[in-house]
This record gives sequence, structure tokens and C-alpha cells, in this order.
Amino acid sequence: MEPLERSAPIPDPLTPYLEVDRSQPRHECWVTGHMVAGLDGTAAIHGRVGALSTAPDQELFRRMRQVADVVMVGAQTVRNEGYAPIRLSQDAQEQRRRGGQSAMPPVAVVSRSLDLDWSSSVFAAAPDHARTLVITCSKADPGRLAAAEKAATVIIAGEDRVEPAAALQALAGLGHRVVLCEGGPRWLGELVAADRLDELCLSISPLMGGDPLPVSIAPSGAGIADFDLKSTMVEDSTLFLRYEAAAAKTPADTERRPK
Repeated sequence: MEPLERSAPIPDPLTPYLEVDRSQPRHECWVTGHMVAGLDGTAAIHGRVGALSTAPDQELFRRMRQVADVVMVGAQTVRNEGYAPIRLSQDAQEQRRRGGQSAMPPVAVVSRSLDLDWSSSVFAAAPDHARTLVITCSKADPGRLAAAEKAATVIIAGEDRVEPAAALQALAGLGHRVVLCEGGPRWLGELVAADRLDELCLSISPLMGGDPLPVSIAPSGAGIADFDLKSTMVEDSTLFLRYEAAAAKTPADTERRPK
């Protein structure tokens, strides 16, 4: 066991994330989860992430969107956090264009119920070149579905519920190679259970005492997913961890584990 030590300062904390090779996803597209937790594992304070997120985390959270072809988020998080269309600096937009991406990634809202405010900024203020997507299921309320189709580009991904694999297949079919998931915990848990999370960027905030809400909520019957720690950074007292999905265990690996 080796102690983690503070490394030399990094001029731009986004650089290590930009250098990650996301060209070889395990499935349809590369899926990165970006979450923040307190020291006790809580993922929110009074239902919101804002009070949990430190200044260094907030800056990285905004800038991490540069890596994404689309930013995917659950409906409850959209309602709680007041989502708006993605905004990036001119320099970030130019870097994206040079890499063959659009200037701005669209937002993709995951919702079975379609209980959303279609006049809110995330829909009404989205530019034509980055129109907001809504991912839902075929048994969604017909009236709400009609309203969604007027306000956004609708993707049907499943019958009774939104199926992670179907949702990501649809996004990949639209040319979205890198999907950045910003929560919430239930949708992240669904992605993990479907073996669709390739990378987790987790910020640990130096706070305790938030809501009894974990970073990820596994659906009933979900198995255990293994991840490998790839990098660490620290700014002030905020710890930034980057994990990637571990390679599948072979029968020999399983036999070597202590009984």
C-alpha cells in the first residue's frame, strides 16, 4: 500500500480529463458519470447539489462538458437544479470544432413520466444546433408526449420504462460517441446495472451531514460492478477521483479470491 501524495500543481485541471482516450467504448458509446459526494457519501443537501459542491468542483463540473457529445441527466435532477442549455467558452468551442465535435453539446433529459416544465430554459432557450433531447418510453402519457415533441427531440427507448441500453443505442445512432451523465443517483444506478458506465469522475467534498442520498442507487437485483482508480487530483480540500470500469473477471480470477 502506498500513500497518496499531493503532486506538482497542474496548470489546467481539465487537461488530464481531455487526455483520456474515449474512442474505444465497451458498448455503443463511451459513458462518463460525473458526480459529487460528501465525506459521508451524501449526494445532496436539502435536495440540491449546489450546497455540496465546492468552488473547484463547480468549475470542473462546468468545464467537463467540453468532453461530451451530449450531456445526459435524469428528470428529477433537471427539476431540482434548474438546468439550462450548455454554455462553453469560446476557446472550448474552438477545441471541440478542431476535434470534429459540434460547438456545444445538447442536453438529453431522461424521463418516464414526462412531468417537466416545457417552458423552462433547458427546452425553451436551447439553440437549434443543440436542441434538447428527451428520452422516454412508449407508454408515456400521450398528452405529455405530444407536448414533449413540440419542445424537444423525443427518443423512445423502452416500453414501460427507459432502458439504458436502448437509450444509449439511440444516442450513438445520432452520432454521440461520448455521453456525459450528470445524474441523478437513480439513473446512474440504472446505467451501472446495465454495465454501461465506462468512467466515473467523482468529486469528494469536505462536508458531512447532507441528505441520506447516495451517489448511485442500484435497482433491485443489480449485481456488483468493479472499477479501477485511474487518477487523483486535489484542490484546496476537494478530492477528484477518476475511475474506469474494470476488465471482466475470468473464472481463474474468481477462483483465486479467498473463500
